[in-house]
Amino acid sequence: MSDPGQVEPGADVDDLKRRVSEIRWFHSIDLGNGIITPGRDRSAAKLKSLRLPERMDGLTVLDIGTFDGFFAFEAERRGAKSVLAVDSIVWDSPEHGRAGFDLAREALGSSVVARHLEVDELKPGDIGTFDLVMFLGVLYHLRDPLAALSSVASVTGNQLILETFVDLLEHPQPAAAFYAEDELEGDPSNWWGPNVLAVVGMLRAVGFKTADVVFVTPYVSRLARAAKGRFHGRPFRQTLRRGRVVVHASR
Repeated sequence: MSDPGQVEPGADVDDLKRRVSEIRWFHSIDLGNGIITPGRDRSAAKLKSLRLPERMDGLTVLDIGTFDGFFAFEAERRGAKSVLAVDSIVWDSPEHGRAGFDLAREALGSSVVARHLEVDELKPGDIGTFDLVMFLGVLYHLRDPLAALSSVASVTGNQLILETFVDLLEHPQPAAAFYAEDELEGDPSNWWGPNVLAVVGMLRAVGFKTADVVFVTPYVSRLARAAKGRFHGRPFRQTLRRGRVVVHASR
């Protein structure tokens, strides 16, 4: 991948700015020359909680649900031997589509390979297995999370880094909240809110030998968000029990 600090010779910076402005971005990606895509996601800030390897030299990497590709491009920047980025729901969406990924890939001079695949289409006989699989912000959007994790496990050669929304954090046993309509953030594509114990249990159930929790939204952060949410009519205890988790699982 080319140095994001410089646009390739002959590239028109003003034209790139114009093209960036025409896209609805989710990820904030540094394209160089002071151009950062205006995504609503705090993409770079997530890197600390994800604890990705600082160097990925020689690794084959799969990014499932890549969206605009921030984490796929980051893996490439960290030296990954090859990166495959897959998506379907977002790339099929008329609201977002694949334009952001394609423009970022072009601007960065990236060699990340893109394929349109559903999670249940991930098969080792088709795409092979990968040293490192990233499954970030996808699980709770899927109707059948356990089946999805089975597919993810089948293409994970060594390590999976999973990040997801979690609910019922106070519950002492594995459990998951089910959102039948658009109860979670008004988004009907949000189906499940497992708790941390359920996430770890599902990973072990599909064959991962280890599942280490490396991040859970701190209680103080959830408390502050819950207190703020009361002024917007959000139930305090409901907000308090929700957060995000990052799990590193190994085969």
